[in-house]
Amino acid sequence: MAAAPTNAPAITASSSSFVSPSPFSLKASRTSHRRPAGRMPVTVRCVSSPPAADTSYKTSVPRNANMAKLQAGYLFPEIARRRAAHLQKYPDAKIISLGIGDTTEPIPDVITNAMAERAHALSTIDGYSGYGAEQGEKKLRAAIAATYYADLGIEDSDIFVSDGAKCDISRLQVLFGSNATIAVQDPSYPAYVDSSVIMGQTDLYQQDVQKYGNIEYMRCNPENGFFPDLSTVQRTDIIFFCSPNNPTGAAASWDQLTKLVKFAKDNGSIIVYDSAYAMYISDDSPKSIFEIPGAREVAIETASFSKYAGFTGVRLGWTVVPKELLFSDGHPVAKDFNRIVCTCFNGASNIAQAGGLACLSPEGLKAMRDVVGFYKENTEIIVDTFTSLGFNVYGAKNAPYVWVHFPGRNSWDVFAEILEKANVVTTPGSGFGPGGEGFVRVSAFGHRENIIEAARRLKQLYK
Repeated sequence: MAAAPTNAPAITASSSSFVSPSPFSLKASRTSHRRPAGRMPVTVRCVSSPPAADTSYKTSVPRNANMAKLQAGYLFPEIARRRAAHLQKYPDAKIISLGIGDTTEPIPDVITNAMAERAHALSTIDGYSGYGAEQGEKKLRAAIAATYYADLGIEDSDIFVSDGAKCDISRLQVLFGSNATIAVQDPSYPAYVDSSVIMGQTDLYQQDVQKYGNIEYMRCNPENGFFPDLSTVQRTDIIFFCSPNNPTGAAASWDQLTKLVKFAKDNGSIIVYDSAYAMYISDDSPKSIFEIPGAREVAIETASFSKYAGFTGVRLGWTVVPKELLFSDGHPVAKDFNRIVCTCFNGASNIAQAGGLACLSPEGLKAMRDVVGFYKENTEIIVDTFTSLGFNVYGAKNAPYVWVHFPGRNSWDVFAEILEKANVVTTPGSGFGPGGEGFVRVSAFGHRENIIEAARRLKQLYK
């Protein structure tokens, strides 16, 4: 609930101070309509009182003007705030969260056992280790290269292990600097846009079109197969592209990514390719941008263990910066990114990296595929639910997200309706950009019994 404005009308009396009557005086006034003799009438006026003087100490440091450009809070904390407000209003509500894409199933034993062993070793003389390489442990970098980039021309030295793809997106923004121009899919993961605003790459937010100035929004919708019409896209320095896409769940085809790589080459742009959901792909869509010929000269790829192994809290990911990728002056991009990493980061947790290495063992890969398969089964339940209710549903096949269309509806209104009437949290599509208006994203991350119960409630709501 919003706080009352500081300039709310105040009640004043023209002849004396006004005191709220007690219940007893109210009762008395109802029984007598006569004014006592000799009493002067009290006139009550409503006037605006000035805001209370702010006496708190202030430094002389001005606020970063770019922070002031940001619209409200970051999407997912805002959803959490509204969820908390709903619980305050209905303390007994049994809320099911299908909003933020946070994993719910336990990390497989083969992975946690490796982390526990590494953690225990730290308490021994022989097993202790302090700072590690900022770029990641050699064994893990080699395993990532062999597992995900075999025969794609990517070497161990091209891989930078990190604490997650989201963190690397911001490090990449520092690398590109405030003068870079960016393009994003519309809708898209909000971290691309928000980090661009914070870096000072954008103009002010334009309320009438719900866009920031100086960002190229590449509309992706059912009409164009969720792939932008590149002939209408203006040239930018950086192109953020996520496939399978968050939030729409659409995976770009080989032909589409070939067009994207050619577009980047023709314009001298760099693609930042977010492949965080690649393991969810079940058709022949590329799992890496580097499957496309020529991509090593124009692309960077970010990835993560978060949605494969349940590492949303453990925090482990990686970014691939090929040695072939050069700035306009011929300087290798990887050298500058290495400098950023060494300055801003001390390397991923050695315990987390032990878990990552276990993820890429034969047993770990099977365990991750099982986890992914479980969430994909959840996705099928959600798709069947909305389809049976007559909604148009997108995504899902290659991603843990279901993109549901509510024609003519405001996304936040739909979010509020589902929360209020079904106690289910979703994500409003407009939170991912103006192209998401009229949609909600439903996450398949959840315990099976919660997914089934949410489906029952949704059927009850929209039957």
